[in-house]
Amino acid sequence: MRRRYLVPAGVVAAIAVAGLAARGVGGSSADPPAPDGAPPATATVAVSDLVQTVQVPGVLGYGAPVGLPAKTDGGTVTWIAPIGSTVAQGQPVYAIDGAPVVLVHGTVPPYRELEPGVEGPDVQQLEAALAALGYTGFTVDDEYTWSSAEAVGEWQEDLGTEETGTVDVDEIVVVPHDLRIALHTQPVGATLGGAGSEGGEGGTASVVTYTGTTPVVVVGLDPAQQHLVAEGVAATVLLPDGTAVDGAVSSVSPVATAVDTGDEESSTTTITVEVALADPAAAGTLDSAPVDVNLVAAEVQDVLAVPVAALVALAEGGYAVQVVQDGTVEFVPVETGMFASGLVEISGDGIAEGTVVGVPS
Repeated sequence: MRRRYLVPAGVVAAIAVAGLAARGVGGSSADPPAPDGAPPATATVAVSDLVQTVQVPGVLGYGAPVGLPAKTDGGTVTWIAPIGSTVAQGQPVYAIDGAPVVLVHGTVPPYRELEPGVEGPDVQQLEAALAALGYTGFTVDDEYTWSSAEAVGEWQEDLGTEETGTVDVDEIVVVPHDLRIALHTQPVGATLGGAGSEGGEGGTASVVTYTGTTPVVVVGLDPAQQHLVAEGVAATVLLPDGTAVDGAVSSVSPVATAVDTGDEESSTTTITVEVALADPAAAGTLDSAPVDVNLVAAEVQDVLAVPVAALVALAEGGYAVQVVQDGTVEFVPVETGMFASGLVEISGDGIAEGTVVGVPS
């Protein structure tokens, strides 16, 4: 038998409530009471894994939107990818003065013109993107060569833009992954980078906010329950239609944040937890929806278990089960362990896998 960790106090209270479901038997004798007759139903003691869960509310969506910086010396927004659409590497996110601004995977933001003779990680990032898009004839490294420029020219030709062989800061946006358009922060027709723009002269504006492309569940967890979560810990997500979907904790914020409750005299703090779905397609077409998340509070493996209804509460305290064997019924005292999902862990003299016990009506 292997136990994972201690049960929180709130779960212990739930166990006590579950114990009330067992049937009471009168009598003052220290010995178990004699059965009145054969039980109306029976169950078999089985080796089981028991799991206790705590249910917390969450929101199914795509995570918190992030602003996408748009570096430009000026220009008019002429097109934006639709809200809710997915943009992959090599595809335009928006267009300025009719020229597409294309997504490149990476972590180094554009900060200079890339041209022959330039070296650095931003060069390697661009060349890796070109190679991933199928362009050849150059070496993916940190040197921007004439071969790199030729590949860029082919890429620009395919995009329908001027074939310069160089890449300026306003021609690409850099994000580590494909993105999903969450919101347009500028309308088509807005002027960027000049007077009146939030970016200022030659500055940075934001045309869109974005999220990841995979649905995730965000939970605002009570800090007192932080011990229930860690990256990789299993969870079950209950969708609005009642479907249960397997998942796992993908991130846990190390900082608790205050939540506005609308009451100036009280405040609530939560820890942000993200749960990834094992099958993201199970979310269907839902963009955002309230869900419930079951987190594992405690578990035991390979224990003997019976339905909770098989327990008989003794007047002097403790429990017994009715062991049915060869046409006879005998009350056998048992020790109880974990209660979970309508089952209870038991142990006692003569209790083994396959033992038949009565289930009182």
